[in-house]
Amino acid sequence: MTQPPTLSPLIGITTYGRNADNKFTLPAEYVDAVRRAGGIPVLIPAGETKIDTLLARLDGLILAGGGDVDPELYAGNPHIEIYMIDPERDGSEMELARTVAANGTPTLGICRGIQVLNVALGGSLVEHLPDEVGETITHRNPPPGHAQISSYALHPLTVDGESRLADILGATEVIPASWHHQAVRRLADGLQVVARAEDGTIEAAELSDHPWLVAVQWHPEITAADDPSQQRIFDAFVQAARENLQNK
Repeated sequence: MTQPPTLSPLIGITTYGRNADNKFTLPAEYVDAVRRAGGIPVLIPAGETKIDTLLARLDGLILAGGGDVDPELYAGNPHIEIYMIDPERDGSEMELARTVAANGTPTLGICRGIQVLNVALGGSLVEHLPDEVGETITHRNPPPGHAQISSYALHPLTVDGESRLADILGATEVIPASWHHQAVRRLADGLQVVARAEDGTIEAAELSDHPWLVAVQWHPEITAADDPSQQRIFDAFVQAARENLQNK
């Protein structure tokens, strides 16, 4: 008997803000990871205002990495290391985050994405991690222009064994690729911490009472092609989006 075709859900992925050439960009690794999982990627340029119309046509959302959230949005303090503040991107992603948290759209937050979700729901951020947790754990290697060549940092973290994320990864100890100098400070109501680095930094959170919302501080897309545990994050997310599509 012929099996019915597998549904391919539409996965929205937020892009970086406008660059100096007036272009919206996104690293291809996000698209590749979604395609490997069976989803159809749809890029969402920063500044979109028709959020309800957009989400009605999507089956899942990825809040991608990128520059820092404006500290004014969480009553934070200016810092010399804060970079790429983008009011256009902040505005659209904050609205996206609040909407998906409320309407149950399957959502994956990555790096900046976990920070956007936390701020949108009322939490705050650590402006610059080395100032508060030191540099025993390297969360970000020196960026371009510093003494060393830029690259993603690798460090171990521990995942709550009772979490959705641990089920997805198939492990409670992982060493993913990181590139961040900020992290969650005050956790927003409804979010639960499900992973931490050895220095106490919050590395992942899930939203209670949501069908599927997982946010990680690291970059699973960077190693997903070679690390099955990181690809499984995208596989599980796209499967949740597929089920969302089936139930529409």
